[in-house]
Amino acid sequence: MEDLVESILDYVRADYTDYAIMINGEWGSGKTYFWNNKIRNKIDSLQLNGKTYTTIYMSLYGISNLEDISKKIFIETTQLMDKNMKKYMSATGQQSIPEYAKTGLDMANLFGVTQNGDKVDYSKFFSTDDKVLCFDDLERANVDVIDILGYINNFVEHDHIKTIIICNEKELSTKLKSSNLEMKTFIATYILDKEGDLSKTDKPMVEKIQDKIEYVFDKANDYERIKEKLIGETFEYQPEFNYIINGILMRYESNPDLIRFLRENTNYITSTFNKSGTRNLRILKHALNDFKKIYEMVNKYYPNTNYRILQTMLIFTIAISFEIKAGKITKDKFVNIADNEEYKSILVSSRVLMDNRQFYIKEFDNNYYYNFKSEYRFFKFIEIYVRTRIFDMKAFKSNMEVIINTVDTEKLPGYKRLLTEEYWKISDDQFPGIIEEVIDDVKNGKLKLLDTVKIFIYFTYFVKKGLIDYDLKTIRGIFFNGMNIAALNSEYSENADEEIDQIIVGEKTPEINDVLQHFHMINRALKDKMYMEKAENIFKCIPMKMEMFYERFDKECMNIPIFKYYDPYQMFQRISCASNEDIVSIKEKLLDRAEKYTKEIEPEMKNIRQLKQIIDDYIKGKDIGIKIVMLKEFSKELGTILEKYK
Repeated sequence: MEDLVESILDYVRADYTDYAIMINGEWGSGKTYFWNNKIRNKIDSLQLNGKTYTTIYMSLYGISNLEDISKKIFIETTQLMDKNMKKYMSATGQQSIPEYAKTGLDMANLFGVTQNGDKVDYSKFFSTDDKVLCFDDLERANVDVIDILGYINNFVEHDHIKTIIICNEKELSTKLKSSNLEMKTFIATYILDKEGDLSKTDKPMVEKIQDKIEYVFDKANDYERIKEKLIGETFEYQPEFNYIINGILMRYESNPDLIRFLRENTNYITSTFNKSGTRNLRILKHALNDFKKIYEMVNKYYPNTNYRILQTMLIFTIAISFEIKAGKITKDKFVNIADNEEYKSILVSSRVLMDNRQFYIKEFDNNYYYNFKSEYRFFKFIEIYVRTRIFDMKAFKSNMEVIINTVDTEKLPGYKRLLTEEYWKISDDQFPGIIEEVIDDVKNGKLKLLDTVKIFIYFTYFVKKGLIDYDLKTIRGIFFNGMNIAALNSEYSENADEEIDQIIVGEKTPEINDVLQHFHMINRALKDKMYMEKAENIFKCIPMKMEMFYERFDKECMNIPIFKYYDPYQMFQRISCASNEDIVSIKEKLLDRAEKYTKEIEPEMKNIRQLKQIIDDYIKGKDIGIKIVMLKEFSKELGTILEKYK
């Protein structure tokens, strides 16, 4: 890095130059930081032939015309003309004028406000051999790059001003090729058609259009020509990350505990950064800033958190920040992973059963946690925070409570170890005991129903490998009985198929098919039980708690066949006791629901038909009154709904 600094200073020291130099590097790699902290001060302190050099820095980010660049240069040089401003900047240690202040100066000049009555010293404008111009963010300007380079060439070729350009040439190349792509494609297609080449099948159409675009609109060649004329040397910026990371950590000096922790784990910060495969220090800064919030919240609410857990949180925060913010994955990649247990289950199925359907998660884990042993490696609250910028307190506390109870895997139940830990990590001495413990828990129905199915799939694998001394028929019988007992205390598993599919690789054995069939039968019964309880709790709000009924029905029942799970006679009694206004409201709600969720609520039509018959039987022969009219209308609209299913 010092060699690069010296090379740049040699350029500035040279008596005569008619070229600029370029510093090329990836976005976020610290090029601007390098300029401000390694180059600028050294140039400003140079004294050659009685001259003191002055740097004039300007970012081209967002510049929309060449006049804006001229204004920026003028404002940057006003500090040379205004003694009071120069005095203020010297006293406060300011090296450049803030953008906000520049706007004020620009407006002051526009409205004719003089700078403390000072006269303009024209010699400052005509003196060019003591200036060093630095143009940053060339690829982020909203002006044609060729025009900007031509503009800069005036300073370099005619005035011989030392000029440094900082940019990301890779992005510059992409920008040159992709600008106005729709217009270019249209014109290229038009030309091909006129030339009679559009209908030819000698090469793919996409390739033809691309070739024609490059031939007609080859700005890249224009760029190379002007660059060859303007740029004398291009320096590839390869940052010293240890030095820069140390500078990044300085911002946390006000928090002694945090800075101590970060400095103790600088090696993990650096290694995780390197494993990301990017050079983007900007993302690292954001990740460490996120970790500051995480570290403070953990210490506030859970001050005795295991040190290893904090280290893992640091790695995970940096890793997932790079995966999401560097565009390596879509934000949704981690959304459906609920917790660390599910994350590890995916890893176990992908490693133990050689399942490649979760390839990305396996690669993520292998990359960032290589040679780092930690049983808790996925933090849902951190994933949510990085992805959404919302610190979810409910997810945070839920995660932390689980962590406190599970950081010591030796205390985990045997079945949990099999589901969340590669079996080969269990010692030969422990393995038989864990198997017997799991079988005993299955026999007594201590596992959740879905976990019982998952464990059975692993047991079939262990039998196949000869790791357990049971035949599949015996194991099947044990698990069948265990599932029946577990069903008494289990809840309906909504996404069971997805979770089971994650751990089944290859053809399903007859034993697995039997267990799955039995599981689905029990799970359907649990679903019916769940909906019956829901129907009872919601429909009992009619007629006395109608506001609660409407709120819960809208949130929980619009797209499920809830009427299937409630007795039509009881439903009629409740509706008939409701006010006329509520009868109308319920009728309209049912009509709207049938329009939006026709397919989803079809299973309840048998009960809807029965409810209509009960209402019709009741109102037959009754004297006409408002209530009877309302019930007639209600029955009529139930008929309209039933017509949809003929």
